[in-house]
This record gives sequence, structure tokens and C-alpha cells, in this order.
Amino acid sequence: MTAPKISLEFFPPKNLEGSFRLWDTVQVLAPLKPRFVSVTYGAGGTTRELTRDAVATLHKSSGLNVAAHLTCVDATKAETLEIADGFAEAGVSEIVALRGDPPKGSSGFTPHPEGFANSVELIEALAAKGTFDIRVGAYPEKHPEAVDQKADIDWLKAKIDAGASEALTQFFFEPEAFLRFRDACVKAGIDAPIVPGILPIENWKGVRSFAQRCGTQVPAWLDDAFEKAIRDDRQDLLATSLCSELCSDLMDEGVDNLHFYTLNRPELTRDVCHALGITPESKLENVA
Repeated sequence: MTAPKISLEFFPPKNLEGSFRLWDTVQVLAPLKPRFVSVTYGAGGTTRELTRDAVATLHKSSGLNVAAHLTCVDATKAETLEIADGFAEAGVSEIVALRGDPPKGSSGFTPHPEGFANSVELIEALAAKGTFDIRVGAYPEKHPEAVDQKADIDWLKAKIDAGASEALTQFFFEPEAFLRFRDACVKAGIDAPIVPGILPIENWKGVRSFAQRCGTQVPAWLDDAFEKAIRDDRQDLLATSLCSELCSDLMDEGVDNLHFYTLNRPELTRDVCHALGITPESKLENVA
């Protein structure tokens, strides 16, 4: 079986320790030759400046193909497009365009009075510039705010039609969740690549809580497995095994691209990639 191509997601550092952790993560994973790496926004656009700085630094120093996250939250259209223009000036031509999560403590997303109302409007504006390759998010299991999954698929199609070239999914725990979604998207006329988002489980309690907030279904067997693994102090072994098996099952069904949410902790992602036959090609040089 041919090894899949991968992409990686990082989040921007908030302090000096975080900067070292991000660079260490890049050092460990860059030799796996990802198609691209992306840098996230925090909820409510709270890391906007940090994201911009991290994207520019990675693009200049790492030799990697860097994609910047861009959201509609708490900014005017002009401010948002100014950020996009800044990415372009820094040589970054790839954007992951998202509506974005509302600020913590708010009841839900409220568009800025002079901002983009949703991700489709943002994608249309970015596409009109003609300088960006645009990726978007997708939900293999119903988004918490969606009426049903059909609404999710219809919205994804609208984003692709607006100018996006590829979709990256939310993480999931069982391959059937992605495969059903992929089939439904094809049936709906979506022909852009849909790349499964993979989350190696670094901390089960934290991942489980995050899954509940974003609508990812947590199978009972997974709770049982991690309860026993944590008791026996072998949770990392279980996490690596389960994630490798998930990826392998997807590959058996024709999936040839995987997008890893690294959480700036590279070891599990590296170990899973090695299990899938993705081997390092060279080490990233240190940059002063």
C-alpha cells in the first residue's frame, strides 16, 4: 500500500515556551515532508496577530508550504482582507477560510456589523483576489449548530462553489463516520477533495471534552479502552495503535491524504506516520 500524503496543523505560540514547543514540533515533523502545514486562529480571533507572526516565521524559516487560518470573527471586511493581503505580501498563498468560533463566554456567532456574515462571503472575497488557494472546514458528523447533516453538506457545497479547492474535516473516531460523509458529498455533487482530519489522542480526558463540544461522537468502546489503558499506564501505546488503525482503514478505502491535528505535540503524530510507512527524508536545519 502506498503511504499517504499528510498535512499538519499547528497553533500559534502565546509565550516563549510555546515558541520553543512550536519550533520543536516543526523540527520533528518537517522531515515527513507534509503537503502543507497550517496555523490556527484562537476562538474569537484571539490569536490573530500571533497567527500572522507564526505564519510569516514558518514560511520564511522552515521551507514548508504554510497555510494561514483566517476567520470572520470580530473584524470588518476591510480588516480581514488586510490580514489576507499581509499573508500574500509575506509570500503565503494558501488560506484555510473559516467562519471561526465565537469568543469564549458568548452565546454564539454574531457577525461584525461591517464584517463577513459567514464563511461563504469570506471565501468569495478571497477567491475574487485570485491569489489564494483556499481550503475550508467540513463536518463528517453534524455540526452542533446545523439542523441536520444535509445542511452541513449543502453548506460545504456552497463553500466549494464559492471558490474553495479542498475541505479538511473535523476529527472523528471511527472510519465509517468519514466514509459515509464522503459518499454523501459525492452524491451531492461535491467533487473537490475532502481530507479526513486526524487527532492523535494525547490526553483522553481533554480530547473527550473537546469532542463533546464540537459534535464528534464518542463510542462507548473508546471510553472503556482508555479507562483500562490509563489504569495500566499504556495510554500512549493505545493512542498510537488506534490512530494508526483508523488511518489504515481509511487508506484501505482509497483515502490518500490525511490532515493531522498535532496540538504542537509531535511524538504521537510522528509515530503514527512511521506506522503508515511515512519516513523522514531529511532534518530541518536550525534557523538562528
